[in-house]
Amino acid sequence: MNRQQFESLLILAGIVLFGLGFALAALILPRLTTERVTVVLAVAMLLLLAAGAAFGAFVRAYVYGARRLTEAVKLIMAANSTHRVKVAGPVDTQQLAKAINGLAERFQTLQDDKAAQVQQARADLEEEKNRLAALMSELSEGVLVCNIEGRILLYNQRAGQLLRQPPDSQATHTVGGFVGLGRSIFGLLDRNVITHALEELAYRHEKQSTAPVSHFVATATNGQLIRVRLAPVLAQRQEINGFILTLTDITEQSRTSRRRDMLLQSLTEGIRSSLANIRAAIETIEDYPEMDTAKLGQLRKVIYDESLTLSARVNQVTSDYDADLKADWQLEEMLGSDLLWAIQRRLEDKLEVSTAIEAQEENLWLKVDSYAIVQASAYLARRLKVEFGLSEVTVRLKQTGQLAAYDLVWPDDRVDMDLLWSWQHQNLITDEAVPAVTLTEIAERHGGEVWCQADKAAGTAYFRLLLPTTQPKPTRSVQVVPHSRPEYYDFDLFKQSGPQPELDQRPLAELTYTVFDTETTGMDPSGGDEIISISAVRIVNGRLLRQEILDQLVDPRRSLSPDSISIHGILPEMLAKQPTIEQVLPLFFHFTEGTVLVGHNAAFDMRLLELKEATTGLTFTNPVLDTLLLSAVIHLNQDGHNLEAIAGRLGINIIGRHTSLGDAILTGEIFLKLIPLLAEKGIVTLKDAREAAQETYYARLSY
Repeated sequence: MNRQQFESLLILAGIVLFGLGFALAALILPRLTTERVTVVLAVAMLLLLAAGAAFGAFVRAYVYGARRLTEAVKLIMAANSTHRVKVAGPVDTQQLAKAINGLAERFQTLQDDKAAQVQQARADLEEEKNRLAALMSELSEGVLVCNIEGRILLYNQRAGQLLRQPPDSQATHTVGGFVGLGRSIFGLLDRNVITHALEELAYRHEKQSTAPVSHFVATATNGQLIRVRLAPVLAQRQEINGFILTLTDITEQSRTSRRRDMLLQSLTEGIRSSLANIRAAIETIEDYPEMDTAKLGQLRKVIYDESLTLSARVNQVTSDYDADLKADWQLEEMLGSDLLWAIQRRLEDKLEVSTAIEAQEENLWLKVDSYAIVQASAYLARRLKVEFGLSEVTVRLKQTGQLAAYDLVWPDDRVDMDLLWSWQHQNLITDEAVPAVTLTEIAERHGGEVWCQADKAAGTAYFRLLLPTTQPKPTRSVQVVPHSRPEYYDFDLFKQSGPQPELDQRPLAELTYTVFDTETTGMDPSGGDEIISISAVRIVNGRLLRQEILDQLVDPRRSLSPDSISIHGILPEMLAKQPTIEQVLPLFFHFTEGTVLVGHNAAFDMRLLELKEATTGLTFTNPVLDTLLLSAVIHLNQDGHNLEAIAGRLGINIIGRHTSLGDAILTGEIFLKLIPLLAEKGIVTLKDAREAAQETYYARLSY
């Protein structure tokens, strides 16, 4: 019962007493004289007032005071051991308050001693952590560690720089982008390529005693071309429960190589043009046989020798060009049997085409882009199934000199060979939306050839692709030392499952949050006030990630009220060249994906976002929690639920107040302190918190 409810109770009690007094007066007054009636009424009124005052004082001193003490005890035990009860009220209440404060002193001493012991025990571990953090920060390659579901558990700054979304040219204050703990790597790199590599590594690890490593090139969602080295992380039972990605930016390298290719092509064309001129000169000389024989012979020999030299040069340049072009594609070393297994699995699982593997040579190692070859095989099998009704194929692999011949065989030699030949130059189209590439281009990428052929004797036909062979380099398993952690880490996420749709039923402590705040031109969103600053910080696994923030000024395209400037201190000239809200909100929208929004007086901020739905096309459907409402749920008998009052009760230092980023961080710290206090009241899940918040008086606020 809060103060408003107590006051309502007092009013009700007064009404009841007044009614009783009125009933008694109706019985007694007819028997009294006029003078005595006046005296009785006066005495009755005084008695009623005295009774009401006494009842109110009793409720405030004992009932309301006892409830405040109860809330204070829970606050000290669960959130802020430095909090002390105000000694006031009746003597008994004062003595109880002093006893509570005495116990709080002892509890704080125990907490401090425990914290000191833990800090001492962790000193060596912190040193190891700092060493690894320094090492990670100095690496030129990006490094990420993910659990088996693709959730990021660790990353260094270089990985954040490589994969984050490039901010608008004017949005210079955006930090951290969309790389973050608990986020999915599949939102940054192609899911299909990573999944293919993981499936292949799991199969190879099951067959071999050492954990393999995969290499591939992928285009990040920000447009960067990334060379990726993927290694598995092994759990105690040696099953793969995560993976490590090492990232290298080859975008500029690729551009340089492309420019070199263009130069070589231009040079080649120029040489061929010279050859044409020389040969034309020879033809001219031959057309005029009256030229001096000796002179003619010399010219013929010079021109002929020059043409041979130029031809050799053309061949060399062409060969170098092809080699340079192929160098752009990263090929991985793998066993031929593993490639056939991957192809068989794809054809049977995705296309329901029965696939047999013909006995092949053991320890035949290939250097290939296995993803491209598997997709090419799926493309061919699909075409054969749709156009010729074939439901079974055979795959085989055998070495032929320095190359290996991979065949996709089907039991029919009466197919239209001209049609099969045409497939080699058509773009592959698969369920996974492979980029436009042809079978011929895949063959050229591997330095081989592709063709189709009928085997009349066996009654079959097949596509053959020549692939390069290699000898494997030794690899080693990659183990993670669980306590050596750089700054951007949270290995506890190994133990958590991925995002689930049933957010309402999940515990508050397990959810991922985006805590945000805005500064505005005024306090009337519906009247036209606009956002001038928006900031957000993430909470993952119960930790406030101060390095994963979004902080952006916004040009409101309207004037600022003097009152608002006096609060946030943002001047109009600071907003002159900043991006508009239509440019900033998509960035904020992507930053908040898959999280629960948290704000203080969130109804105000959500109204601002709602009013921009028409112009941006963005609708924020995230669940929302409000620290104003949650504080009212926990401390219904305390005075004040603004940020300063709540922070004071919870023992949180206030820094950067009335800036959107400072308020967002402060709100995040408050929210983390509120979670155990909510649990004390039986409010554990997101649904519990939302329903309890809606019952508070402040939930009636609207903008």
